[in-house]
Amino acid sequence: MCDLVKQETERIDSRFLEPACGTGNFLTEILARKLSVVKSEYGRSPLEYEKYSLLAISSLYGVDIMADNVETCRERLYKQWDKQYRAVCKKECNDDTRKSVRFILSRNIVCGNALTLKCVDENCNDTEQDIVFSEWAFVFGSNIQRSDYSFDELVNGNKEKASQLTLSDSTEGEGTFLRKYICNYRRLWENG
Repeated sequence: MCDLVKQETERIDSRFLEPACGTGNFLTEILARKLSVVKSEYGRSPLEYEKYSLLAISSLYGVDIMADNVETCRERLYKQWDKQYRAVCKKECNDDTRKSVRFILSRNIVCGNALTLKCVDENCNDTEQDIVFSEWAFVFGSNIQRSDYSFDELVNGNKEKASQLTLSDSTEGEGTFLRKYICNYRRLWENG
């Protein structure tokens, strides 16, 4: 399946959404391919590897209705990333970067119903809360920008909700902008 989109799996910043991610089988394979590219292009510089491996993991998104699947998926992706991170960066590994990766996964792998585009409660019932995804982009060297978007607006272009929310400078079809944060990529976890 992944070979059908091979070119995209080899782009570090190419985004992937798994709307029924389960425990992460598809996403872990995509991450493995992305980390392989990061290692081949940036493996000689621990700092560059750290930055681009974080970018690779920030481009993966998943939704599952079962909370235990979401936790398992997040943990699998984190362990896969951390194993490669330790192998490449060795003594230069940074705990703040690890916290940032965990934070990214908490924003990108979410418990919700991809059919209704709503978050779910502990009984897997829809809530009123929309699923919100974060887009991550490096700006100004080591600073990363997080922009939050409603999944409903991204998928449906829901104009009724769009009128209720603060919009960004985004163009038609990019979704409704909810919030924006900019900080050093090692400090993402401080901006929950």
